[in-house]
Amino acid sequence: MTPKPVCSIIIRAYNEEKHIRRLLTGIAEQTVKNVQIILVDSGSTDRTIEETSGFDVEVVNIPSQEFTFGRSLNLGFEHARADLVVMASAHVFPVYPDWLETLLAPFKEKNVALTYGRQRGAESSHFCEQQIFHTWYPEHSVAQQSIPFCNNANAAIRRALWLEHPYDETLPGLEDLAWAKWAQQNGSAIHYVTEAEVIHVHNESTDGIFNRYRREGMAFKQIYPDEKFTRRDLIKLFTQNVISDSREAIKAKKFFSTFYKIIRFRWLQFNGTYQGYKHSGPLTWQLKKTFYYPGNPLQQKSVARKVQPIQYN
Repeated sequence: MTPKPVCSIIIRAYNEEKHIRRLLTGIAEQTVKNVQIILVDSGSTDRTIEETSGFDVEVVNIPSQEFTFGRSLNLGFEHARADLVVMASAHVFPVYPDWLETLLAPFKEKNVALTYGRQRGAESSHFCEQQIFHTWYPEHSVAQQSIPFCNNANAAIRRALWLEHPYDETLPGLEDLAWAKWAQQNGSAIHYVTEAEVIHVHNESTDGIFNRYRREGMAFKQIYPDEKFTRRDLIKLFTQNVISDSREAIKAKKFFSTFYKIIRFRWLQFNGTYQGYKHSGPLTWQLKKTFYYPGNPLQQKSVARKVQPIQYN
């Protein structure tokens, strides 16, 4: 009989021929070897499927018209055979060969429902996107975090809990936040693991940036129906983040090459959020600080790792 995998890895993909092979290479380099890889493809028209050749990958197809983030994950979970299930975006790749090992380690504690790892942008990522990653993903791990923040581009949960509560297929986004909220309300813990680091390649068009934040604003309203994101929030957060990003750009000696891009990105981000809320609801103050406010009071000096990073061609 085939032994049960240490973990199942669900990868959601649509036209990811440029990135999928690097992720699969990174998985092959992991210290954890007995894994099941499930690629949930939502109608790719490029060479995404062909690029999986040479790797042990189970392809599950979902028609594009049926796609939601929650639906694609639930479909992947239906095929998962392991007790622990990792979720990874098709356009991320692990930095270290112990990515899976460190991401799964907190599950030794029975009350842990979910873990998620650090994300960093690629060299080609928007400057503002880099700042968002630094804000959302501090350089030290957080056990038993107090808010349901997480991100399914680099996360893991217990399949037994998914059986109790599958992902919400009606949300236009943030299915991870909704699930984490449910887990915390039911007494389970969420751990952030900074050592489980991935590079997230997120190079969206201007329409893509606006639509992502509008979609997430709509989802927030569904998850937290009593919260608000007002025009005042829009102007305040846009201004504060442009100032913060500009300061960082000056430090990096990139101010003149990035200033217009900073203004454009932050306007698309917060106007998209505002427009999404108009069609949907609210955000708790803690979550608003986590998602939108520049800087992170929990930031500490990072500890140099002794593990050598994976060498990608």
